[in-house]
Amino acid sequence: MFKKSLATAALAVIAVFAFAPAANAAEYVSDTLITVAAAPVAGESTPVAFDDGAFANGEDVEFSVTGSHTAVLSVVKTAVTSSLTKTATGAGAVTVTVAIPAEATGDYTVSARGVTSGIVGTATLAVVAADAGTAAVSTDTGLASTGFNAPVLVIWGAAGVLVLGVALVLVRMSVRRQHAAA
Repeated sequence: MFKKSLATAALAVIAVFAFAPAANAAEYVSDTLITVAAAPVAGESTPVAFDDGAFANGEDVEFSVTGSHTAVLSVVKTAVTSSLTKTATGAGAVTVTVAIPAEATGDYTVSARGVTSGIVGTATLAVVAADAGTAAVSTDTGLASTGFNAPVLVIWGAAGVLVLGVALVLVRMSVRRQHAAA
């Protein structure tokens, strides 16, 4: 009887803790609703637009930009991190202009958060020095792909199927020779 009670209690504890409740994560703006008008070049300004439907209609949106040097966010200038609050349009769109300093290089992250809705949107600006060429807008923080993007298991599986096929052909040829010789 004690074992059954202990087993029942253990199952009850597992049932309670086995399924974690859903996290209360913030809603995020889709990448398709974020537009960077031009490739960010050091010493120039780049508008970052959050299109219609990105935020709640007419809500205040709090912007911040983080980078390696001082940046100007629309009209506010501070060191390393700048922040600014703007009001979204009636359709939920809002635009902020980021002025990158002339000596800046590396990534700058522009974050926008709806004050009432809590919706969050981010854009990463990959800035290069003005004399180093053009920059690119980065949506991926990983390394550049320089090879074949397939899991190792798929590669070994394909090699195994190839070896099996060659072996099958050799066996079939051997069987034909034996039948022909008989």
